[in-house]
Amino acid sequence: VQLQASGGGLVQAGSSLRLSCAASGRTFSNYLMAWFRQAPGKERELVATISRDARHTYYADSVKGRFTISRDNAKDTVYLQVSSLKPEDTAVYFCAASGLYRMVVDTSGVNYWGKGTLVTVSS
Repeated sequence: VQLQASGGGLVQAGSSLRLSCAASGRTFSNYLMAWFRQAPGKERELVATISRDARHTYYADSVKGRFTISRDNAKDTVYLQVSSLKPEDTAVYFCAASGLYRMVVDTSGVNYWGKGTLVTVSS
């Protein structure tokens, strides 16, 4: 699966963005989709996941209530709506595809990575 993320940018605290990740190459609906992020000097961390049929989602505590993950299997695209952004949300955001059947995955459980999209939140 090739993954291409987009939608990042420089925004003020409290703003919203919609990140998109378009997939190609393999059957998109066969994969759990995830968004990770990596802030400068920190490890890559899981932000959210969505099940193959979009019925189940998982969010890290730090983003719960502010971020929403969704997917459109007809368009082979996964989205991350990020709202009420905080400076600490500043990071490169990566979309990822996993063949695992659990909602919480770490970087070792990812089969395919997209190139990241940078989100910078100013205070």
